[in-house]
Amino acid sequence: MLRAVAPAALSAALLLSTALAQTQPPPTPRPVPPGEPPVTVTATRNEPTPLEFTADKLARLKVPAGFSIKVMATGLGNARMLHVMPDGGIYLSRRQQGDVWYLKDVNRDGKIEARERRMVAQNMKLAHGMDVKDGKMYVVGEKTIWVMDMAKDGSLSVPRVFANGFPDAGQHPARTLKWGPDGYLYASFGSTNNDAPTPNPEEATILRLSPDGSTREVYARGLRHTIGFGWHPASGVLYGWDQGSDWHGDNIPPEEINVIERNKDYGWPFCYGDKVPDPYVNVGNIPGKITKQEYCARTQGSVLNYTSHAAGIAMNYYSGSMFPAEMRNDAFVAARGSWNRSQPSGYEIVRVVFDAANKPTGIEPFVTGFVYQDGDVWKQFGRVAGVATYTDGSLLFTDDQSGVIYRVMYTGGN
Repeated sequence: MLRAVAPAALSAALLLSTALAQTQPPPTPRPVPPGEPPVTVTATRNEPTPLEFTADKLARLKVPAGFSIKVMATGLGNARMLHVMPDGGIYLSRRQQGDVWYLKDVNRDGKIEARERRMVAQNMKLAHGMDVKDGKMYVVGEKTIWVMDMAKDGSLSVPRVFANGFPDAGQHPARTLKWGPDGYLYASFGSTNNDAPTPNPEEATILRLSPDGSTREVYARGLRHTIGFGWHPASGVLYGWDQGSDWHGDNIPPEEINVIERNKDYGWPFCYGDKVPDPYVNVGNIPGKITKQEYCARTQGSVLNYTSHAAGIAMNYYSGSMFPAEMRNDAFVAARGSWNRSQPSGYEIVRVVFDAANKPTGIEPFVTGFVYQDGDVWKQFGRVAGVATYTDGSLLFTDDQSGVIYRVMYTGGN
């Protein structure tokens, strides 16, 4: 039923609204984005021909003098991340299969046979990063973090949801997580696209979750795909390896090592390296309609850069005593390899060198030879993924293309 309004009241309301309208300031015009000169990019799609691993290919791999490399396990499918337990048990995530396996060299012959491996968790979509705390295993997939109770024999309980509702996987489905020294859980979630801002504020970030998983915050943003991250064992500084955008040419943007700090913006997609504006990203998408130079000046710059498109994934610090003393607490990174660079980059394990003051000073190849040129054709027989220190001090890393775990040992030059 309609209600009648007295003419006097209606007139008063109209007069009041007119008066308010006359006293309100006019709306502020929306800023016009600054112009930029045209730029042209030359980009190459170059995916080296994938080959299965065979024993004869091991001779192609190169390691520094004094080191040797062997195969520890084969036939593991989409072998991704590794988590080594103090007793030598190894947890392996397989993203495509959505499961976790437990491997252990029971007879200590340096190999993990079929009878020494078993699946201990399954039905976890895009299961990838893993970490352990207080007798529980935590695994992150596309939109979920699960928790499982651990048994002494390596078995895991049925996965329970620890936290949920994370961003869609999109272009970057590999998530990782680690428990921080502050007792909070940190998890990285890449962007769903290549080089444009995303509507979900939890994309292209590292998130920080409360110990019970009930709350979370964006810890750092502007990180396109920081799969590998961790706290330096001596300094306690949080470092992360970020992958740069594709289709911007052979040499930009570089891969980055960043010091990850709370509430800081690391520039993606508008900036790369040490606050350098990316000429191939549309300036009109910048919040505030300011120039790229102005935007980048407010962001955090990298501390080290590496060859573009190398696609660093896992990053873990060496904690053993087998390698030379100067390598202890250095970081080892699995660089999965490029697909859009005229001369391929990555397909290697690299070492991030830290000096006596525990500052990163350089990045150098450590295991190479997975990619090579055969006439005019580039070929590769390994897409490295996970990396971890083994209990005897050797270094383990995975190839998720052929399902191999490699083991690097130091022999002192013999």
